[in-house]
Amino acid sequence: MHIDLSGRTALVTGSTQGIGEAIAVGLARAGAHVVVNGRGQERVAEAVHAVRTASGNDQVTGAAGDLATEDGAAAVLEAAPAVDILVNSLGVFGSAAPLEIEDAEWRRYFEVNVLSAVRLIRAYLPGMKDNGWGRVLNIASDSAVVIPAEMIHYGMTKTSLLAVSRGFAKDAAGTGVTVNSVIAGPTHTGGVEDFVRELVGDDLPWDEAQHEFMVKHRPQSLLQRLIEPEEIAHMVVYLASPYASATTGGALRVDGGYVDSILP
Repeated sequence: MHIDLSGRTALVTGSTQGIGEAIAVGLARAGAHVVVNGRGQERVAEAVHAVRTASGNDQVTGAAGDLATEDGAAAVLEAAPAVDILVNSLGVFGSAAPLEIEDAEWRRYFEVNVLSAVRLIRAYLPGMKDNGWGRVLNIASDSAVVIPAEMIHYGMTKTSLLAVSRGFAKDAAGTGVTVNSVIAGPTHTGGVEDFVRELVGDDLPWDEAQHEFMVKHRPQSLLQRLIEPEEIAHMVVYLASPYASATTGGALRVDGGYVDSILP
């Protein structure tokens, strides 16, 4: 399948590393003009260079701004006033004892993982609807459905993104704009490596530590390994393409069979 996104502009939030960066590379390889986002100018500039190099596409620019804040969102909107494809990949995660998560931390997770996406959808969706074409993709997680006891605050935000996606898909009904969420399973990123080490310790070699993490903490995975970021990106690039024109309001799984359900 040849996916050509030439002439389309895509903003990928939280794309200076991990899944977001892999998505930016995938969209750039498909020919899109990709806008990379992160909080700081220096880190964004480094990621722009990395995405250009990995994709072979020079149409990669940056938009620095902390999307968990109104001022940061305004800065990103000024740098990228209109987009055809919006990928809300920004997110924070970490483990915490459920009864020790304070109000401020609940708010922080909601503002970063959910409200940042809502702000940008609210800003970009009207233009997409006017143009009769657009793609909004919210990167959710298996934790939206299988809430981890050690990450309740994170799971809550990812469940919220499923609702946000379905609701805005209804708002975009009949306009040529699709809105979907992508349920990513346990994925091999730098942040997840740190998380794995928190749970299994620093003594084991990485391959053994990953195996112990999957067996003890994510035994539902049918892959029985961490997913690579590029595997998430493949689904996103497809959903951003014309081939996915009849897929909207959905929660598409790239979870390695982690969620023990035949739906979604």
